[in-house]
Parts: sequence; C-alpha cells; structure tokens
Amino acid sequence: MKLLVGILILGLVIGAVVWIRLAGPFRAGNHRRYSLGGVKRGTPNALTGRTVLCLGSSVTRGLAAGNVSFADYIARRSGCNFIKEAVSASTLAGRGRRSYIARLERHPAVNRGIDCFLCQLSTNDATFKSDPGDVSDSFDIASFDTGTTVGAMEYIIAFAKKTWDCPVVFFTGTKYDNPRYHRLVNLLLELRDKWGIEVIDLWHNREMNRVSPDDYKFYMNDGVHPTKAGYLEWWTPVIEENLCRILEEWNERKGLCEPTPGL
Repeated sequence: MKLLVGILILGLVIGAVVWIRLAGPFRAGNHRRYSLGGVKRGTPNALTGRTVLCLGSSVTRGLAAGNVSFADYIARRSGCNFIKEAVSASTLAGRGRRSYIARLERHPAVNRGIDCFLCQLSTNDATFKSDPGDVSDSFDIASFDTGTTVGAMEYIIAFAKKTWDCPVVFFTGTKYDNPRYHRLVNLLLELRDKWGIEVIDLWHNREMNRVSPDDYKFYMNDGVHPTKAGYLEWWTPVIEENLCRILEEWNERKGLCEPTPGL
C-alpha cells in the first residue's frame, strides 16, 4: 500500500513539474502586466469588424501563456472576431479526429462566411517526425497525400479556397533549433509560389531574429511556445500588421474598397 501511495505521489510530482515546464505559469513573461484584460483597443484598421478563422495547435492556443495567444491580443486590439480552432499536440499530417483536416472539415464556419483563413504551420509535424512529403504538380483536392505534411497543407489550401472567398494565409513559428521544421518552412514557401497564398514567415523575419538572448528567454517559454509578453510584444504586432496588409490588398483586388469599419 505504501509503495502504491509513493508511486502515485511521484507521478503527481512529475506531472506537476512537466506542467510547470510546459505552461510556464511562473515565468516573468507571463506577469499579470501582460494580461489580456489590460490590452486597450487600438485605432480601427482593416481587421476591425472582420472574422478570422485560425486553425492550429498549442501555439495558436497559447499553451505557455494561460491559453492566451496572438489571436486573442489581435482581437482585443483590432476589434475583430478571431476564431481559435486550436488543439495542442495536433498535426497537419494525418486524418485522425484531432488532425487539422478533420477539425477544419467539421468546423461550423464551413457553413458561413469568414473574412480570412489563417493556418499555423505546426511544429508538431517536426517534433513527431511526420513525413514532410513533396509539393505536387496537381491542384486536384482528391489527389493530395494527406498522410504527409505538405499533402495536408495542399488539401487545406484547396479546401479553404473552395469553401470561402477570402485570403488563405499560413504563418510559421519563430526560429529555433529544429532542421525538420526549417525544412517545412521552406516547403511552405514553395506552396506559396504554387498556390498564390500568403505566408507570414516569422522564421526568416530578420528583425525578429535580431532579438537579444535575454529578450528571447523572456519572450519564449521554450523554442516553440511564446509567453504572454512574447505574444503581445513580439509576435502580435507582426502578425497583425501582415493580416491588415493582406486584407487591404485582397479588398483592392476584389474591388471591395469599402471604408474601414469605425472610420
């Protein structure tokens, strides 16, 4: 009995240590000064009043920031509706119930309009060593090998383009020591050229990569997951600025030169 109790206590301790390491609740970058409630509404912009569907995993969810991510900060700052469809540890590759594709296909937004579709290039595909695959010559949604990361991205792009008349955008994580993810970033850039989608490439962003080692430790709980400060001060301005640009250019191409809501 004592042995069983000891094992249970050890398990709880290990679980607590793992949670603290992943969620980073005591990190300086998660101080209450960076809480979502303290963020003020900014000047109306191209995102104001719009709806963005964001498909992703723990980075989109905000795993190491109390489930607050760039999506929540942008929604607060811009006054837009940011729908987070985020499941931790999920991958692009595969067709399981938690996969990107399965969640996208059954999402209620499929049956209504959105103004922008945003998809996270998941680091889990690199972590779990999913088959990266290759960029195909096809544009036929039925032809893509969704068991690979690239095939799944091509399927998602084709599905989004067919479902919504809106910009299709992917975003990457910031640079960290993982050659597998670096390869996926470069493959995504090939898909950008093939499909004419938009990519918010944080990995190759020179200005973001100039951050000091001390600031990097403050902004990131680990190589993948930002803290609240990392989202608010480092990621959010770049993603928000790019989404505004993308929506403005889309409206110009479509002849939808309507005034920004609130102006």
